[in-house]
Amino acid sequence: MAPPIAVWSKLEIKAVVRFMFANYGEHPMSMTQVYQCCFWFKDGRTSLQDEPRFGCPNTANNNWNTARVYELIKVDRRVKLKKISLKLDIPKTNDYEIVHDKLGYRKASARWVPKMLSDEHKRQRVHLPNPAAPVSTRR
Repeated sequence: MAPPIAVWSKLEIKAVVRFMFANYGEHPMSMTQVYQCCFWFKDGRTSLQDEPRFGCPNTANNNWNTARVYELIKVDRRVKLKKISLKLDIPKTNDYEIVHDKLGYRKASARWVPKMLSDEHKRQRVHLPNPAAPVSTRR
């Protein structure tokens, strides 16, 4: 491996940009991204892969918790997100994501109800005649 370059000149960075245009077409990385990558490599970074992040991974949105939330809603349709998060010991934001995005429920009259109409159903309803509209019998 070649020794790291101590100082990046504008000429070298422009050469990198020309190389990227030649190899990757019209939409390679922007100049700002090239400058940032050059700065990273100057500081001793050797790979463009993401570095490992600190902290616990998000494990609350798994199938087991989704099933538990579904059971709680099935038992009591008036259960609140705060109560679900306290019972299952997961964050309220994850409860919201599970209930709304994964299970497809929404609140109606303080109860959790499943979303029944899909987008296709809604499109079909627009094209149907309105049964409540008065029918004209005059000619």
